Amino acid sequence: MVTEVKEKADIRKLTVEQMKQWLTGQGEQGFRAKQIHEWLWKKSARSFGEMTNLSLSTRELLDAHFTINSLTTDKQQKSNDGTVKSAFRLYDAHLVEGVLIPASDRMTACVSSQVGCSLTCKFCATGYMERKRNLEAAEIYDQVVEIARQAEANFGAPLTNIVYMGMGEPLLNYANVMQSIEHITSPQGLGMSPRRITVSTAGIAKMIKKLGDDEVRFRLALSLHAANDAKRNQIMPINESNSLENLAEALNYFYKKTGNRITFEYIVFHNFNDTLQDAKELWEFTKKVPARVNIIEYNPIAEASFKNTEADRLDKFAAFLENKGVTVSVRRSRGKDIDAACGQLANKD
Repeated sequence: MVTEVKEKADIRKLTVEQMKQWLTGQGEQGFRAKQIHEWLWKKSARSFGEMTNLSLSTRELLDAHFTINSLTTDKQQKSNDGTVKSAFRLYDAHLVEGVLIPASDRMTACVSSQVGCSLTCKFCATGYMERKRNLEAAEIYDQVVEIARQAEANFGAPLTNIVYMGMGEPLLNYANVMQSIEHITSPQGLGMSPRRITVSTAGIAKMIKKLGDDEVRFRLALSLHAANDAKRNQIMPINESNSLENLAEALNYFYKKTGNRITFEYIVFHNFNDTLQDAKELWEFTKKVPARVNIIEYNPIAEASFKNTEADRLDKFAAFLENKGVTVSVRRSRGKDIDAACGQLANKD
């Protein structure tokens, strides 16, 4: 007779209440559920053996029925500017990338939300990959934990900020992204302020409105890159079903519901969206939506022929917006030499 081996459940998918019910059903004390939850989400335990305030028999019981599907660091690269890129191996062997971006006043984790991406943005390396699956909330959380450890190990400084700007479209993995932020910001989790978290989207109007309905407290960034539909359609096919007019309506809805000002991310491509006319269109769009603008250098990828604009054109573009009263930051690329910069994440060897 062949005995069927039952696959263990991932304990991090259980709520405290579900854990309590399971424990009492096994003749264990229900209050242990809170202790286990603290080990999983506050202390980031990777094994039941670490849970030293539980009896050995309880730990063995948990180990017999559950698993902790934690990720591991498969590969790590350090840039000349201190940026650290990690390839994280998931429990099912897929890889995603996360980046630690150090600065004098902050330590930022850039995390992924999907294995690959389905949006096919023409300038982004991840957009040329097939979307394999969504990341689970715990897998996003684990990236933050690992990158926080890197910040301490490499710079002796705590992690201060998180950006959901790695591989994938966060709003197409809505439930897991929201749950991961809950664990990261909860006093029963990592306890980070939601104001230090930014979720970046290519622009899915329906889900932006949902963020407003959920009255989220984190910040929202829109990957804009062109302020007219014809150009944006060329580089971001998602715009064909989520026009700038629809996005403006959704972003204003979000702003009224949350009071959170939006950031527009705008990569300047040589001879594509870097003229003063483009800057004027961007200024016009900022009048429709309360927003600040991050102008971002383009980081070339092998799959696309785009080039970064010249420094003087970038400066004139930014100066035009500033003269119109727009809050503008120019973001210089970090980690370009190890393919860790914006738009370059693609699990390359």
